[in-house]
Amino acid sequence: MENKLCEDNVECKSQSKRNDFLDEIPKDIEKKSYHCDICEKSFTRKDSLTIHKRIHTGDKPYHCDICGKAFSQTGSLTTHKRVHTCEKPYHCDICGKSFSEGTHLTKHKRIHTGEKPYHCDTCGKSFALSGNLTTHKRIHTEERPYQCDICGKSFSNGSTLAKHKHIHAEEKPYHCSICGKSFSQTGSLTTHIRIHTGEKPYPCDICGKSFSQNDNLTKHKRIHTGEKPYHCDICGKSFFHNCDLIIHKRIHTGEKPYQCDICGKSFSLSGHLTRHKNTHTGEKTFRCDICGKSFSEKGYIIKHKRIHTGEKPYHCDICGRSFSEGSSLTKHRRIHTGEKPYRCDICGKSFAQKARLTTHKRTHTGEKPHNCDICGRSFSRTDLLSSHRRIHTGEKLYYCDICGKSFCLSQHLTLHKRIHTGEKPYHCNICGKSFLQTKDHVLDVSHYWDEDRFAQQQQQQL
Repeated sequence: MENKLCEDNVECKSQSKRNDFLDEIPKDIEKKSYHCDICEKSFTRKDSLTIHKRIHTGDKPYHCDICGKAFSQTGSLTTHKRVHTCEKPYHCDICGKSFSEGTHLTKHKRIHTGEKPYHCDTCGKSFALSGNLTTHKRIHTEERPYQCDICGKSFSNGSTLAKHKHIHAEEKPYHCSICGKSFSQTGSLTTHIRIHTGEKPYPCDICGKSFSQNDNLTKHKRIHTGEKPYHCDICGKSFFHNCDLIIHKRIHTGEKPYQCDICGKSFSLSGHLTRHKNTHTGEKTFRCDICGKSFSEKGYIIKHKRIHTGEKPYHCDICGRSFSEGSSLTKHRRIHTGEKPYRCDICGKSFAQKARLTTHKRTHTGEKPHNCDICGRSFSRTDLLSSHRRIHTGEKLYYCDICGKSFCLSQHLTLHKRIHTGEKPYHCNICGKSFLQTKDHVLDVSHYWDEDRFAQQQQQQL
């Protein structure tokens, strides 16, 4: 018991002496800091300041004895040497994958955990890596800090600039062993080879559709999530893809950067210029192997082939109806939503389709751009011209299923069928008579050209 008390007393005195010693340390020594005389940054340790100064001086005292590369810190040299030794001392305890750096393992583990600690304060989107957040933010700020020193084009991230620079460099050291095509980057070759192999290693976890490139999967997923991260700062409209926003802005700016070198006409889209050029050349390089019809663009033949296959890959998620073209689905959906985005600037009437607005405007302008090459008569719509031409050709596409008589126009068949059915849908609210068509009543009333005679006739009928 006495020994125990003695030990406690010694420990207490020892602790008291230590506290007295710490109290005697001058406050300026205790809080001593080391300042960089170049940028004024402060450090609590002298060796940290020494390492920091190498940023300004460019001093790299640690050299790799294998390749000679130099580093400013011993830790960086140690990590670098693993490139030569292939040492990967950091192991993932979930999948077993190994890494040469601890930071790489930390980032990798977020694939398993789903952790995304970096959040965009503009749209709320989260990221697993801080670098990805930095790049993403440039979508909102439109900042493009990486500029090509050859052509001046700017990019939002360094990797895109690096890829772009290969356009200027003629060297293409990576060759496809199947078709011989050459590439400036190994990644481009890897992606290209999938055209031959059909490999699509990036599957959508929502619908199961697979893609040959990861960025294509990212874009596809926005169909399911409805995410539209690219916003027009003029009208507020949002888009799935940045390229769609760039194209859209040309509506506001009137920019048409693609010019035909034959006639000088300009276009807002490169695809429109390509189509236009075919009007000069008449070239149709894409041929249907089923019916032999030729097309000037690959997209046209893909759409055309669906006539033969019956394929309708675009489905309405409201009523289930399917379409062979995406544009047809877009137009169809407006039936459900009631959206009419095309507005007449003369009378204010709105339309679901741009073509309907174009046709409608001709009622104001009197324009009739479709001419009959036989008699010269003009029409405001192509369908009216097509119907008119049957008068000249004698073609009769519409047949009565009761008597077999044929007609040039569908409305003539409709009128004819009323002879069989006895239908008279037009009623006069003055005389009470019914007619097959409105003009029958006009002819009937024309006999009563005088108001008095018409009144007498009405009285006689009573």
